[in-house]
Amino acid sequence: MKAVLRSLFSINAASLTFGSVLLVMILLLSDAPFLDTIELKTYDLRLRSRGPQSPGPDVVLAAIDEKSLDVEGQWPWPRARIADLVDSLSRDGARVIGFDIGFLEPDQSGGLKWLNKVQQQLHALAIDSQALTHFMAATQKDADNDQRLATAIQNSSAAVVLGYFFHMSQPDLDHPLAQGEIDRQLTQINPSKYPLVMFRKATLETTPFVQAYAPESNLAILSDAAASAGFFTLANDRDGTIRWMPMMIQAGENLYPPLAVRCAWHYLNKPQLAVQVGPYGVSGIEMGQRFIPTDERGRLLINYQGPPKTFPHFSVSNILGGKIPAGTFQDKIVIVSATATGTYDVRNTPVSPVYPGGEVHATIIDNILAQRFLTRPDWSKIYDLMAILALGLSIGIAIPRMRALNGFLFAAGLFALHLFIGFRLFIHYGMWLNLVYPLLALTSTYIVLTVYQYVTEERQRQNTRAVFKQYIPPLVMEEVLKDPTGLQLGGDEKILTVLFSDLQGFSAFSERYGPQEITKILSDYYTQMTAKLFTHEGTLLSYVGDEIVALFGAPIEQADHAVRACAAALDMRDRRATLNAEWAAIGRPLLHARTGLNTGLMLVGNLGSDYRFSYNVLGDHVNLGSRLEGLNKLYGTEILISETTAVEVKGKFTMREIDTVRVLGREQPLRVFELIGLLGAELPHTQAQALRHYAAGLEAYRQYHWDEALDLFRASHASWPRDTPSRTMSERCLLYQQAPPPEAWDGVFDAQSK
Repeated sequence: MKAVLRSLFSINAASLTFGSVLLVMILLLSDAPFLDTIELKTYDLRLRSRGPQSPGPDVVLAAIDEKSLDVEGQWPWPRARIADLVDSLSRDGARVIGFDIGFLEPDQSGGLKWLNKVQQQLHALAIDSQALTHFMAATQKDADNDQRLATAIQNSSAAVVLGYFFHMSQPDLDHPLAQGEIDRQLTQINPSKYPLVMFRKATLETTPFVQAYAPESNLAILSDAAASAGFFTLANDRDGTIRWMPMMIQAGENLYPPLAVRCAWHYLNKPQLAVQVGPYGVSGIEMGQRFIPTDERGRLLINYQGPPKTFPHFSVSNILGGKIPAGTFQDKIVIVSATATGTYDVRNTPVSPVYPGGEVHATIIDNILAQRFLTRPDWSKIYDLMAILALGLSIGIAIPRMRALNGFLFAAGLFALHLFIGFRLFIHYGMWLNLVYPLLALTSTYIVLTVYQYVTEERQRQNTRAVFKQYIPPLVMEEVLKDPTGLQLGGDEKILTVLFSDLQGFSAFSERYGPQEITKILSDYYTQMTAKLFTHEGTLLSYVGDEIVALFGAPIEQADHAVRACAAALDMRDRRATLNAEWAAIGRPLLHARTGLNTGLMLVGNLGSDYRFSYNVLGDHVNLGSRLEGLNKLYGTEILISETTAVEVKGKFTMREIDTVRVLGREQPLRVFELIGLLGAELPHTQAQALRHYAAGLEAYRQYHWDEALDLFRASHASWPRDTPSRTMSERCLLYQQAPPPEAWDGVFDAQSK
């Protein structure tokens, strides 16, 4: 113990590593503003690098744009026009209409104020005329635009959700509000509060909810007529970017939901709505069978789907003018929002510095309905601390034991690995884990230890000389200090057979299975397939993603390398079939692979650089093997081999010629064969018949006899419905019937993709 303490409190690699890691942990726990801002920017980069997503069809925007102002006049408009908008949307079948604008003051545009003065003057002059009284009453009713809007809202078949906002603190206002006015405003929005708040713990040390000073609600006549209301208050991060949406704000004793939650709630036919509060803060919002995850303060991380106008925008002038096709808004949530210059509710977001505020609410609604969320998991802080510790200690252990270049490559590899993990978890699983602090721990530890090694290197050299000069000659000692590598690079040209086998559609499984399960599935699959390769003495070159690359004929000379490769491909196919049957019983995915084999002259050996190399193979025939694997996708086959391979294995396997193809990047056409099985293995009668029809159809196809070829390919497919090459060639015959190839056509099909 004393030795450990002495080591930690002296200047050495261990103490420098410990100090660097501890400092970064302290910075993480203290939320260093500069580093947090950098982390926010890495979050924005991750979101943009994911690319645009396709939102659901449920949400659209009714935009008060420049065209609307040109047609309808200066904003704000008389609320009679807003009433007309509500009527139009309702008649077209909108299910929910949400207003990202507030109706906070009475509408004076209809002349109601002037008519009221006239009415007062008539009373003051004691003018008593029943006809005049009726006329004034009717005129006042027509001029009351607020009443017209309230009537339209009340009569709407769509649920109308009004928007309002909160004054978050008293300094936001020029003057403090009287408590009576605050209470009146709270009473106005009270019907739209969260009906249920569920606490897992009876008491919390601090209130986790975002607090507001007072609401600024809509006119009472409109609030009473509307189905609901929700706030459209947004909150910026310290850099002015909107990444979060408060899903609840506390004002007085109650919690109130945002506009997006209220719109989604009505759209889903008002299921149970409850806030869930855990021991350390808010867990999320329960909306029927849906759950909306939040952070401890009740904020949702907004999963932006793309740049502005990712959601459909419809000009309000076109809606009022009847220029939108009927049914456009059928069963839709319509967010009414101002987007014109001067009224533009512009927001700075990770995907664009100029983003419509109404589209922020549309995005949140889509997140809720599609249950597509980005989250910072509850365990993210623990993960961040463990990542800091793991990266810092890995560098601290490795750097003192490595040469400078190796240490740099190791540190760069760890750096890239952490970036890869962070980006992959975000893009594929919607998890936001910290990049900056763990990478800071890695970088700072690396720099500190590199400087320390540089400073102490000469002293260590002198110590080494002092220790070893009595035992070994000086020249040998100098070579030991240099630590040269004895590995040699180089390769030989040989005729070999290469095998490429790639899993079909495996990336889709990553969306349904966790990283650990995907890793286990791939590991088990690789183990089974590699065992078959080794049975036939193949050389495993690499696993590239979900692809296996193998070589036959080197480094051990094999005269029958093509035969071995084909036998291995068939064994791998059969083992996959058995494996799928076994995995189906335990709920694992069914795996299908595409395999390509080619035989030809290749460069094989230790290939790479002085810093890193591996036993590998290069050459045009290697690339051709990869192209053959890709061609399986075009023809729906499982194993394709080249003509050179087919010649080598003739008389040992059942195979059929599929087509003559010119693959991407190669001028020379290639006859392609499907490997079916061992020669002599009995095939089903229907499959054998299909092979005969296909061969005859291919001959007719090359003779321009499209009708005959089409009949034969269709007969092949009818005999063996699983025979997708027959279907592919049938479709090609149909195309050539309509647009025949040129007379000089040589029967070669140009494959334009890999």
